[in-house]
Amino acid sequence: MEPQKEARTLWEPVTRPPGGSRSQTPNEEERREGGEAPAAAALGAEADHASAHGLWELPVEPAERRPECGRCSRPEKVCLCPFLPVHPLHISTHLYIIQHPAEENKVLRTVPLLAACLPQDKCKVKIGRRFSEERDPELSTVCRKSGTLILYPGAEAANLEEFILDSPVYPSTIIIIDGTWSQAKDIFYKNSLFRLPKQVQLKTNISSQYVIRMQPTNRCLSTLECAAVALSILEKNNHIQETLLRPLQALCSFQLQHGAQIRLSKEHLLKNGLYPKPMPKNKRKLRKMELLINSVKI
Repeated sequence: MEPQKEARTLWEPVTRPPGGSRSQTPNEEERREGGEAPAAAALGAEADHASAHGLWELPVEPAERRPECGRCSRPEKVCLCPFLPVHPLHISTHLYIIQHPAEENKVLRTVPLLAACLPQDKCKVKIGRRFSEERDPELSTVCRKSGTLILYPGAEAANLEEFILDSPVYPSTIIIIDGTWSQAKDIFYKNSLFRLPKQVQLKTNISSQYVIRMQPTNRCLSTLECAAVALSILEKNNHIQETLLRPLQALCSFQLQHGAQIRLSKEHLLKNGLYPKPMPKNKRKLRKMELLINSVKI
């Protein structure tokens, strides 16, 4: 927001009547002249109103969007298709991405890159905050199948690698929530459908390569990275992870070359005294900050 300009008024010297010893303020002069200044002000206000009304009648030119690539959904001038596989990866696992509506229009989102690497019948994106059997019968059926997993960390979540070794039914579908951590938490806990599949999490030491977006902790991964690790485990093929991460690495490299900054995790900033904002006064939020500093999983 631009700072308001200081209002300045230049008063004309007031001519005192002969013999007058009392000083006269501008307001007194206006009253003495019989209200001519208020009348002038009213006329000026009417003129301003008419001028503003005329602005509403001016034609508005719609903002032009840069042409986008039909495959990677990036602007054509910065298309990432050279970093995508020539043909979609051959996988047997079905992937469902539950995307928060706020993620749909973000410029640096990773889901379009993920979808561009996989067959259309194996990767489906569902956009919304609330899901039910009435609203989405297909998703309801998927959640009730014994071979469906949902990737969401927590105390009740099993390690994905360990789970598939002992599971009597090999997983055929995995659900991943796409959004900020607070958005993902809201979707997971406020949709009873998502507590029907087996809850799993990733136990990995890799750090996120999505360095142009801040993560809560050093262990947090983007949606694309989670899918890359999970699919490589389920398909027992490390090449899948390498292939899916390639366009993400290219995206970050391009952004850094054109002015973007590496975004360190909130955990790193807090531990090193670099967090730019004051600590919250809310006790619950303050407790979360303390857990991040002490590397306790939340």
